[in-house]
Amino acid sequence: MPHDFMPGLAGVPAARSTVSDVDGQRGVLEYRGIAVEDLCAKSSFLETSYLLLFERLPSRTEIAQFAADLTHHRRIKFRIVDLIKCLPEHGHPMDALQAAVAALGMFYPGRNVRDPHNNYWSAVRLLAKLPTIVAAHARLRHGDEHVPPRDDLPFADNFLYMLSDQVPTPVLSRTLDLCLILHAEHTMNASTFTGLVTASTLADPYTVVASAIGALKGPLHGGANEEVVQMLREIGSPKQVRPYVEAKLQAKEKIVGFGHRVYKVKDPRATILQGLCKDVFRELGPSPLYEIALEVERVMADLMGGKPVHPNVDFYSGIIYDKMGINVECFTPIFAMARVAGWLAHWFEQLKENKLYRPDQIYEGEHNRPYVPLEHR
Repeated sequence: MPHDFMPGLAGVPAARSTVSDVDGQRGVLEYRGIAVEDLCAKSSFLETSYLLLFERLPSRTEIAQFAADLTHHRRIKFRIVDLIKCLPEHGHPMDALQAAVAALGMFYPGRNVRDPHNNYWSAVRLLAKLPTIVAAHARLRHGDEHVPPRDDLPFADNFLYMLSDQVPTPVLSRTLDLCLILHAEHTMNASTFTGLVTASTLADPYTVVASAIGALKGPLHGGANEEVVQMLREIGSPKQVRPYVEAKLQAKEKIVGFGHRVYKVKDPRATILQGLCKDVFRELGPSPLYEIALEVERVMADLMGGKPVHPNVDFYSGIIYDKMGINVECFTPIFAMARVAGWLAHWFEQLKENKLYRPDQIYEGEHNRPYVPLEHR
């Protein structure tokens, strides 16, 4: 049978979806048809999550009930905390998050994925408990006590409280909430596809999300925001940007935080995040990393000669988290906290007409090779 081989399945549609859409030529990102700029200006992460999961904006009563359900399920079993304590302190937090999420499925069996009631509560638990797991691991690995969630704090405020044991200012909580909106969903990316492949076997949602977390960890996906901050620190000052970038490009190495498989213009999420940087700096003071980042963007525009290589969502998000005092190893887990909304939205969608993913391959090996006994090899 003849095949057209597309490395990485580039451009090959794997699903029909109404969850989100990207216009890479115009730099447009929409969730359920609503521009992400509008959601950042008018919505919240919880309301955006509801939109993604249930295909519409909630009423006042619905969002109040949804928020109450999530608040009620923020706490994690003490055995999950014990599991986190037993993990190597130098292990990557994404590995810890993946292990803890997989373990959640043992405490809250969700194997009957044909039951909408069961699926709703699975989604609620995953959205509610991932921030608690991320914050618990961030503290426990450094020898600090786990800070339990507070029911009186909104979603973003509560996460920052669990992370630092201090109630954040309104500016910082709103900034994080907007970052979560921007990271909540982005069409058929690697982690979403990984989750859908797992979901197509009718695996439980905890396994689906755990598999997606594994894909998100990679530096070519969610892990890039960690590398951006490390790169900016390595550069050291705006004066060192041009020689650094020129050396990288001459060696045919990538500048992390630049370029995207879809966007041919500046990622709209990067534009919004750049504006959020200024809000955080007014609250906490300037960041030297931001000045370096601006110079990297300027030098890249100069050296790329009009090629469609622009800052993506990873380029400015890490600068915000760094200024807020969040350790770099927490950047990608925060990404996962947000993206679980998109993963679950695609999971809900796939369950409507599920079909097992079973792609083909092009075999390029030999045929009819004889088996050679061990004594004759």
